[in-house]
Amino acid sequence: MGWLRRGPKRDGEDAPRDPEFAYFSEREAALFRGRVRSTFAELGLEVSVYADHVVDDRKRRFGLGNLAAVCHQDRRGSRVWPELIHRHVDLVVRAMEGPSALETLPPEQIRAQLYPRVVSGDGIDAGAFGYARTVAPGLYEVLALDLPESVMMLTDEALDRLGDHAQLRDRALRNLRGLPVEEHETVRDADGMCFEIILGDSFYTASRVLDLDGVARRVTGLPLGEHGALVAMPFRHQLAFHPIRDTSIIPALGAMASFAASGYEDTPGAISPYVFWWRGGTLTQLSEHDEERGDLRIVVGDDFQELLERLIAQGPDRR
Repeated sequence: MGWLRRGPKRDGEDAPRDPEFAYFSEREAALFRGRVRSTFAELGLEVSVYADHVVDDRKRRFGLGNLAAVCHQDRRGSRVWPELIHRHVDLVVRAMEGPSALETLPPEQIRAQLYPRVVSGDGIDAGAFGYARTVAPGLYEVLALDLPESVMMLTDEALDRLGDHAQLRDRALRNLRGLPVEEHETVRDADGMCFEIILGDSFYTASRVLDLDGVARRVTGLPLGEHGALVAMPFRHQLAFHPIRDTSIIPALGAMASFAASGYEDTPGAISPYVFWWRGGTLTQLSEHDEERGDLRIVVGDDFQELLERLIAQGPDRR
């Protein structure tokens, strides 16, 4: 199945691990950071390299988390890292040194290319994205400008230049609803566990949680009911959901919690390792990492517990 992925085999797990990117050995991490530094230099920028970012002589900071995950996930191994790193750094440098799309594109074209993105709070500077809307604990909705070679997340300053924030968000949501569903899979097992996965190359696939009812209608033919759905957004290219209608929610909850955790690990564009209860556009977290045991656990509040009890009393498979 498409969502079951394994990272490439390189240095064994017994090799000393890098403190920042634990999927790299110390040797691999040194190779990765050294290649990043030399690639910036080849493109005319000297940078200071830190554990998870680099800084150039103009104090501009560039994170390495997504690029490291891209290299880690490529099954061809470290022999292709120079190519991957060069492609990424070249895009970064050209976007940084060239004129801003906000200055060169007509206003209506900018609005036509606006999309909302759900991102982890780890990936944004709170001071620059004061307008960001909280979607769930640690998750935020920001507006992004979709460009041919990159995605520009828009700061407060950029939005102020474009107009009214509420109107821009409405346009971005309309654009999101107009995107095609690139790929859809139904995951099920012999015991009746079942959930849906939307996959795609689009950077806004997971962000379609903001239009979950519309997505559910498109891929299942049915709207979400009064109880809502389970939902998971492990990284930007995946969205999983299970409409809540009966006791099939119980096996789906455990399976989706595992799916979210495995999909989140070591991936570029990681969003959340947890599963949520979607109800009327509101997300409530249902899984968390158990610090003492080192694994996942399901956590439910009174409202969700009451829903479970009602579904159990109702009986299975009444749709």
